[in-house]
Amino acid sequence: MSPFFTAPYAPYDPTDTAGYETVVKRWPVILTGIIDSIYNFNHELTLAPDPGADAAATLDEGKALIGALSQLKYRMARNRELDPIPDDGAPLIAEYNLELMYLTGSGRGTWFTAPWLFAEYRLLRAFFARTQHWKTHDPFFAQKQATYQASGTAVHQLAKMLDELEAEKALVAQDEAKLEVLFREMAQMCLCLLTNMTLDDIAHLQSVGREAQDARKEFVLRDDQAAAWAHIRTLKDARIDFVLDNDLVFADFLVSHTPYVSKVPQDDPMVRLGRDAARLCRAARPRAPPPGPAPDHLRRALARWEAYLADGTFALSVPRGAPLGAGNARADSGSPWPYWDMRLRAPGVWEALRGSGLVIFKGDLKLTGDVKWPVDTPFETALGPLAGAFPLLSLRTNKADVAVGIPRAVAEALDARGEKWRVNGRYALVSFVPRREE
Repeated sequence: MSPFFTAPYAPYDPTDTAGYETVVKRWPVILTGIIDSIYNFNHELTLAPDPGADAAATLDEGKALIGALSQLKYRMARNRELDPIPDDGAPLIAEYNLELMYLTGSGRGTWFTAPWLFAEYRLLRAFFARTQHWKTHDPFFAQKQATYQASGTAVHQLAKMLDELEAEKALVAQDEAKLEVLFREMAQMCLCLLTNMTLDDIAHLQSVGREAQDARKEFVLRDDQAAAWAHIRTLKDARIDFVLDNDLVFADFLVSHTPYVSKVPQDDPMVRLGRDAARLCRAARPRAPPPGPAPDHLRRALARWEAYLADGTFALSVPRGAPLGAGNARADSGSPWPYWDMRLRAPGVWEALRGSGLVIFKGDLKLTGDVKWPVDTPFETALGPLAGAFPLLSLRTNKADVAVGIPRAVAEALDARGEKWRVNGRYALVSFVPRREE
């Protein structure tokens, strides 16, 4: 009998709504973008006046990568079998390939039949890791940087809000009600539901903030914000962990404006976005800020984050100077499986998070599994053995079929109106589970 948790319902696969869109549209677009980025890099290398001694080898490897990615895109579109991940020295490859053999033997080993979270696991990274000259190449960085630069208005608005909040720090710190409203604003910012706040809004936060939150309430289908805030109020100089995202604005608020949090590690075991946080701090320094109306506000926010990184108030799961793909103490949580069995599959991560005052997850598919749970399944049930291991807050914008913790009547009403509420990104879930009493 397997020691691992098995959900009582089948997983979604790429023929389901969100998965189908991912395999047919999203993944091919991503692969095309990567191919273009390699081609552009090679083109620039050929035009360089002094390309270096390794230029020819780099060009050849780049061409080979383009060929491999083109073949992957071809096989994906035609529902061919998934290829085993080549051994590049990373952990869990043997375990992944063994499970792929099982899926293939049961008729679920193709791009349209495999569980799609399993299908997208790290094959792309292996292509680069096995090269000599492209090991540390981040095929997504140019896109991330372009998105950051193009988001100037929103970035500057957030920086301005933080700066104005700093000006009202003493006033806010003395008012628990205002702190709670701000906490909700920050949580909803992570869900892309945040409205712009001015200095006057902050001064009148209880009325302005609550009005805005009331207007958004119908879009938060499960709302545990009150329970999460009640838990945070019990903390003293606590550590908060962010997993699968690096919300520096939210972290800044918790550290700078509440008396409950002292250290906020950015723990990103799966996609290593902690490294991107450091890169964006560097890229957005005064020499290269995104265009926008509030450069001074942005510079002050970035300077504060740099200081927090330097003194250990913020900590990244991967050292700031680490090359792409480098391991770290918590990397064993990066796997193609849900977090149900974290204690068995990633004991180092499980033990580290046990000491956290609160673990904030952006999204919940790795928590619940990409499983066809009935919509009114309690969130705690969908967490499996992970439930209660540590205080857990999940912030999720609905962009995939799986959904739990929602009253059935609410879901049925949305379905009756023809709402694509599971996948359209308009609705959100805020789910909190406290630590289990031992």
